[in-house]
Amino acid sequence: MKPIHAKFLIAAGDTRLFPAEGPPEFAFLGRSNVGKSSLINSLLGQKLAHVSSTPGRTRTINFIGLYAKPNQHDPELMLVDLPGYGYAKISREISAEWPKFIEPYLKERQTLQLAIVLIDANVPPQASDQQLIEFLQSSGRDFLVVGTKSDKLSGNKLRNALNLLSREHGIANILAYSAKTGAGRDELWREIRERAAR
Repeated sequence: MKPIHAKFLIAAGDTRLFPAEGPPEFAFLGRSNVGKSSLINSLLGQKLAHVSSTPGRTRTINFIGLYAKPNQHDPELMLVDLPGYGYAKISREISAEWPKFIEPYLKERQTLQLAIVLIDANVPPQASDQQLIEFLQSSGRDFLVVGTKSDKLSGNKLRNALNLLSREHGIANILAYSAKTGAGRDELWREIRERAAR
């Protein structure tokens, strides 16, 4: 794969700080500690998203621009890291923030091409993930579900875990991904690039 030129653009905690709509955007959503920042960094092959052992550190919508050449002015597409949800200590604060800038982003952003929903493949189905999936369905958003930390399970155990999550959440399939081994990276890039080309 060609080298990726990526740049952190802005951390927006308010709709007024969102960058002007331009290239296609791919938003990453998931419960706190699902491995969102690790997955984004593994996709990019560099550490641009902040990884923390403390759940719920991302409190802003973070925009990362991707460029074909290092000196290019306008990004060709954007990866967008959204705050995590579902962690008891901070979920009330995050829940209060949703209507202010997260919901408007997910509902109104014209350039949002795909919402990438991250679910920990090792954790049983969670109500908060189901609520997010239903929210995206009711908003008419195209979304893809990715099972993170898939390296912790192997063979049948991984298959069974993904089948259970698919069944419980009422979705056709889940893309298994490991930030540690890179498994699923090429498949996720394929999904992103296909939609970016539309």
